[in-house]
Amino acid sequence: MRKVKLVIIGSGPAGYTAALYAARANLEPLLYEGFLNGPAGGQLMTTTEVENYPGFPEGITGPELMGLFRKQSERFGTTLLVEDVVSVDFKQRPFKITGRETEVFADAVIISTGARAKRLDIPGTRDGEFWQKGVTACAVCDGAIPIFRNKPLFVIGGGDSAVEEGTFLTKFGSKVYIVHRRDELRASKIMQERAFNNPKVEILWDSEIVRVEGDSLVRSVVIQNIKTKQEQSHEAGGVFFAVGHIPNTAFLEGQIDLHPNGYVRVQPGTCKTSLPFVFAAGDAQDFEYRQAITAAGTGCMAALEAERALSAAGLA
Repeated sequence: MRKVKLVIIGSGPAGYTAALYAARANLEPLLYEGFLNGPAGGQLMTTTEVENYPGFPEGITGPELMGLFRKQSERFGTTLLVEDVVSVDFKQRPFKITGRETEVFADAVIISTGARAKRLDIPGTRDGEFWQKGVTACAVCDGAIPIFRNKPLFVIGGGDSAVEEGTFLTKFGSKVYIVHRRDELRASKIMQERAFNNPKVEILWDSEIVRVEGDSLVRSVVIQNIKTKQEQSHEAGGVFFAVGHIPNTAFLEGQIDLHPNGYVRVQPGTCKTSLPFVFAAGDAQDFEYRQAITAAGTGCMAALEAERALSAAGLA
């Protein structure tokens, strides 16, 4: 039986930062880099330019940034396993963590499995097509990128996220179109008013994007009216999915408290979950901000809380 003080499940900004702080505290963390439905390194591994992470005034690619995070966590003694965790058993102590190839026991666990943006299967938006070449799922992350400036931008969705992202994109695009399948928005009244009162926002009702076209970047979208089936091509500089996120927490079902939307429930102002010695960091527990910098911050918090809990129990 392999036993460690701390297991971190999931990489990305939260996992690697937690590993860095835990390793420097001599907790000798074991980090499972892979996580269900996503690459090691998290969502940033599919992000081309990161311009809003402090310390990189010229910007940096997502994979490069995660490579630096990984290298720094490894430098101080983190053991990295490139595999998924398929199940956990928090009902026994020490906790049992089962990966696809390994099984370990841990005194404490940090969950940092992140979340993934929902994407519709639209021709032209898939991996290998225009994904991250004008098609993205995070306006706040990518909206300021030069390819989107002064171009007509299209947001897919009809809830608060779609309206919020559409309004945000008016700072950069020449015009923002919110494409919605219904004849009314699902967004809250106050968010709807923001959209209706913004001259740079236009809502395309009863519509859906059926195809995204371009060369090396997105150049146009084909929109179909659901009722009439008429199709029309529009010039486009970018397409933004705003149809929600899915936390990578399915393997935790029945083990700890989750919000109805699947995110890990933590005590306000902390990374503590419903179980002692189990902590959650990053997008697995954050459905409000979902930024690399906030994920890294909670990774730090989780590691500090884990170190304090283990020390108080005489386990560190």
